[in-house]
Amino acid sequence: MCGIVGAILQRNVSPILLEGLKRMEYRGYDSAGLAVITDDHQLERVRVQGKVKNLEEALLHHPVHGRIGIAHTRWATHGKPSEENAHPHLSGERDAIVVVHNGIIENFQDIKAYLEKRNYVFTSDTDTEVIAHLIYDKRKSKVPLLQAIRLAVNDLKGAYSIGVMACNEPDRLIIVRNGAPLVIGLGFDENYFASDHLALLPVTQRLIYLQEGDIAELTQKTVQIYDATDKPVDREVKTATPDLYTSADKGHYQHFMQKEIFEQPTAVRMTLEGRVSRDHVLDAAFGHEAGKVFDAVKAIHFVACGTSFHAAQVARLLIEKHARIPCHVEIASEYRYRQAIVPKDSLLVVISQSGETADTLAALQLGKPHYLKTLAICNVPESAIVRESDLVLLTRAGPEIGVASTKAFTTQLAGLMLLTLSLARRHNPEFKEAHLVKDFQAVPDLLQAGLKLNTEIEKIAHTFKDKQHALFLGRGEYYPIAREGALKLKEISYIHAQAYPVGELKHGPLALVDEDMPVIAIAPDDQLLDKLLSNLEEVRTRGGKLIIFTNAKLTIPGETVVHVPTGDIDPMFWPLIFAIPMQLLAYHVAVLKGTDVDQPRNLAKSVTVG
Repeated sequence: MCGIVGAILQRNVSPILLEGLKRMEYRGYDSAGLAVITDDHQLERVRVQGKVKNLEEALLHHPVHGRIGIAHTRWATHGKPSEENAHPHLSGERDAIVVVHNGIIENFQDIKAYLEKRNYVFTSDTDTEVIAHLIYDKRKSKVPLLQAIRLAVNDLKGAYSIGVMACNEPDRLIIVRNGAPLVIGLGFDENYFASDHLALLPVTQRLIYLQEGDIAELTQKTVQIYDATDKPVDREVKTATPDLYTSADKGHYQHFMQKEIFEQPTAVRMTLEGRVSRDHVLDAAFGHEAGKVFDAVKAIHFVACGTSFHAAQVARLLIEKHARIPCHVEIASEYRYRQAIVPKDSLLVVISQSGETADTLAALQLGKPHYLKTLAICNVPESAIVRESDLVLLTRAGPEIGVASTKAFTTQLAGLMLLTLSLARRHNPEFKEAHLVKDFQAVPDLLQAGLKLNTEIEKIAHTFKDKQHALFLGRGEYYPIAREGALKLKEISYIHAQAYPVGELKHGPLALVDEDMPVIAIAPDDQLLDKLLSNLEEVRTRGGKLIIFTNAKLTIPGETVVHVPTGDIDPMFWPLIFAIPMQLLAYHVAVLKGTDVDQPRNLAKSVTVG
């Protein structure tokens, strides 16, 4: 996930650019670079493979000075990590166009072929370089930079944000938002932009968030924004408030787990950022080979542990339903010690928050030779699992300090739902992707609405204060969510909790039900709701205390019913929203029990031994 920062100042811009990149390091990257136009209109560019500290060292040996510049950290999609593929990219010489870019240009091969016929020479394998050459080509008709960029972006397909400067117009920066966020920072006779406002907080707290389709022109003294119809518009100036999303600081929260639960709308929004266009998922979000791999996949094998295993169980059901591809889910500690039968053209998908989970890493290493390709769903870009996988989707959850995983789980679900959409588009002729993409983009706001259940669930938690056991029930995609709810409760409250498919009640668990056994049921408003409610009657007749989480218009006299807000979105995404109250319930019960919420006994955040 790329980071972009740019500025036009009255002073040397390089230190500002460098600090901005440092503040976005949490996003994950494999190369970094910056470009500055000097006072005598010369272009100075420094790029490195690796970390920002490598760029900082390079600048010590080759210092650059100027009042206007752009900088970038890159996570490879098109082209391997290398200095040649690092941003900024350029076209031309004395009148050079310089570009930084976040996102994916889907039609870059067609544009590249067109430009090569016009004698443009490409020096990288990236999709970004076509933007620089395309803008340069549009300027041949002597149009101003802003107009050339307008013409160029009309030819681009995908989701992206870009920052552009030109050596022969060194008094302005042009930025474009189309599917990936950009924010402008306002200074005193200085202006800035970035893909994340955190990059700008050292220099300003006055921010303007661009809207979809906006193009903005920044000079030292002015900011002019145009909407998607090229009309000048005013956007609201907001004052930045402290943002703890990337911080290992609890802020006003009592525990890290509480903070991380409430970060989930932002975290899921980050998972989606730059990975969906208006009507489909961008395959290259998984890696530049992903499209070809997904075309060839005939089966999927998920391997994971703990919470990640539950995310994989949801994904299996979604992929088989929507993409019609057979899936198998296995616990990594079991997979690595048996001889798995791998169908031809199978994709191995490994899921891990830390990317260092010993059993999952071992499963990846053992299984890799037997699969078509491997895909990692992970939160840590530098981790071993990421390094050893062919394809990667970073979940972008940000730091997760609490041992009991929350936002790592929901961002894994979001990433796996992206995978589902991408696979279903090519393997299910009846699949309609566009409306699902639109619904997916509404999920972060619904997660925010789900967090408003906090006070209600805090009161319900008192039901568990003196209990030693609890039973969780779910069906279909909600059985793994029930399992995750039970895991969270046992991890941090030390209450023994188990989850079962609702239909299994009569096959043993019903014997445990009495007035001292709280029974938590997930009851989505689907075609099986009536059947599920009839199963729950078996609990009621035996004196069990029911707590039902539902999005149906449902009331049951004498029982606790919590209404979960899912809006009008497709049921595919409901499991994400139902995960929130499960986490809140576990958290508030643990607080009442007085346990160490963030560091429960006997557990570790990253299980690095098998």
